[in-house]
Amino acid sequence: MKILIVEDEKEIAQGIKDYFKPNGVHCEIAPTYRDAIDRIGMYDYDCILLDLMLPDGDGFDILRELKKQNKTEGVIITSAKETLDTRIEGFNLGADDYLTKPFHLSELLVRMQALIRRKNFKGNNVITFNEIAIDILGKTVTVNGRKLDITKKEIDLLLYLIGNENKVLSKGAIAEHLSGDMADMLDNHDFVYAHIKNLKKKLMHAGSGDYIKTVYGLGYKWENE
Repeated sequence: MKILIVEDEKEIAQGIKDYFKPNGVHCEIAPTYRDAIDRIGMYDYDCILLDLMLPDGDGFDILRELKKQNKTEGVIITSAKETLDTRIEGFNLGADDYLTKPFHLSELLVRMQALIRRKNFKGNNVITFNEIAIDILGKTVTVNGRKLDITKKEIDLLLYLIGNENKVLSKGAIAEHLSGDMADMLDNHDFVYAHIKNLKKKLMHAGSGDYIKTVYGLGYKWENE
């Protein structure tokens, strides 16, 4: 799960990042309007936490840019600026939720997780695909009721593959999803192959179907047999 925190107050942004990390959320921070626009153009995110008041621009313009680029990220506005007009404008421009500062980090996490479930998995806490069941909150995976010994990265990869069923995902896209903008600093994406190989082995050893397909020269896709 990867999110972008658009927030110019360093303590708030870092506090969110530190709180979300143990919950398996990879966070990137954009402290300015320009940085946010650049990142949105280069990367895809599961959710964007958007402050409206930035030092060099307006958060509403970021919403307009997301719409212009046909981006599908969920957006939660996190702002001290709260009037009925700002809420209405935010929702009209495509925001999914609005949380007024100051807020509890626990509430923000729950709202963010609920938004991603609504967008990707129809609001379900337990995602099922044939014999596979993924408990998003419990961070467990079972195959035919048998619990797998699986890492958080592998769960994240599994959700990403299932959430993009029948779509070819490049190694670069998977690397970006798992590692964020750190993927740009890596010499290669061999770690993607390792994660795919380990996940596939664990699933099939537990009795799962062979759903992870290699599309040679392009990447991987999750395909129902």
